[in-house]
Amino acid sequence: MSFSPGTRSLFGEVTTWIIVAGIGAAALTHYSELKSLIGDGLGLAPPAAEQQADGVANVNEAPATKSQGGFVVELRAGDHGHFNTSAEVNGADIDVMVDTGASMVALPYEDAERAGIYIRDGDYTGYVSTANGRARVAPVTLGSVSIGNITVRNVEAVVSEPGALQVTLLGMTFLSRLDRVDMRSGVLILED
Repeated sequence: MSFSPGTRSLFGEVTTWIIVAGIGAAALTHYSELKSLIGDGLGLAPPAAEQQADGVANVNEAPATKSQGGFVVELRAGDHGHFNTSAEVNGADIDVMVDTGASMVALPYEDAERAGIYIRDGDYTGYVSTANGRARVAPVTLGSVSIGNITVRNVEAVVSEPGALQVTLLGMTFLSRLDRVDMRSGVLILED
């Protein structure tokens, strides 16, 4: 079957437009990755948080960077896939695990005291289920929680009774107040 020169030209143009549309759709779908890749090549991408030997990302070594929308902090997953870092809670340095599956910020009793929060036995008015069973918790409001240059004020949280929790969990009462929480290839991206 033979096509006229006009038909061949039309097929060529249609094919070109299909290819252009496919490239455009792929670019839109993978915009963040392309932006990061192009930025890395030009030296424009914000530095990712450094990972220490124990797998803990340290935002003090790679402070939050300014983006168009605000500050960005990138945390790399540790050996077990957890996002551990240091945060300031009411001005005190506290080791935390950023946990998108936790509904609240939850502090062990000992971390709460370091942050200037003192709980009496009568303050434990709630209960939560933990990996170690059921534990009593005291609801509190944290004045501020900061990771790098990202700060959220008046964060609802709970304090567990002594020995019930091993590490502070930075859950959704903090994360939901950010502009963006995104996870890609073992990197958790926080933006405010």
